[in-house]
Amino acid sequence: MKIYSYFCRNFVIRNSQLNMIHVIVVDDHCLFRKGLRAIFMSCHPDIIMSGEAETGEELFRLLPATPSDLILLDIILPGMSGVEIARRLRRDYPALKILAISAENTAETIKAMLEAGIDGFISKQQGNDDELADAIRSVVSGLDYFGRDISYILYDIVKTKTLNTPASIEFTAREIEIIRLCRDGLAGKQIADRLDIKPSTVNKHKEHIFQKLGINSSMEMVQYALKKGIIRIEN
Repeated sequence: MKIYSYFCRNFVIRNSQLNMIHVIVVDDHCLFRKGLRAIFMSCHPDIIMSGEAETGEELFRLLPATPSDLILLDIILPGMSGVEIARRLRRDYPALKILAISAENTAETIKAMLEAGIDGFISKQQGNDDELADAIRSVVSGLDYFGRDISYILYDIVKTKTLNTPASIEFTAREIEIIRLCRDGLAGKQIADRLDIKPSTVNKHKEHIFQKLGINSSMEMVQYALKKGIIRIEN
């Protein structure tokens, strides 16, 4: 508890000058939404829960008049599913970021959400509030975010998907390091801290990798590297 309180106090200080991130939470559990609001207010003041909705219908009524940078979206919802909501958001609000958060972490569910156009996925079972805050900041900054536990499920997806890329592509040692850390679910700033480089440098390396592969997401990058044996799933 002391460590948690110390982290919260210091996080408040570090983030007091950051731009505010407006988040709408879509989840049908009232206590979960209230808990997130309390956590953001006490430990992550740069993240503002500007709205909350129990259903997709309620979300789309809120959106026109509610400030929003990111939708934190559960998958199993009454009425419209998370997949349907994500598809409609991509069609009607393409600039909005979508971060899925769910205990429904099967390969089929994750694949469906990816195809719907989400920017990240974090597990309710494995994630914690600090990881969630990092995921929100990462996605809003333009980076994909997938929790570490999701990397194991990615392997099942990789086995059934073949990327249309050249048979052999060479990567630098630093690029392979970045691919490996993305597999582990680290966000851009976390990778920069681990490698002692600037976040902008991480972004440049990822851009070079994307150009080599002809892709535009960290998910496809990790899929390719797993498929080709450049990296592997680690226990």
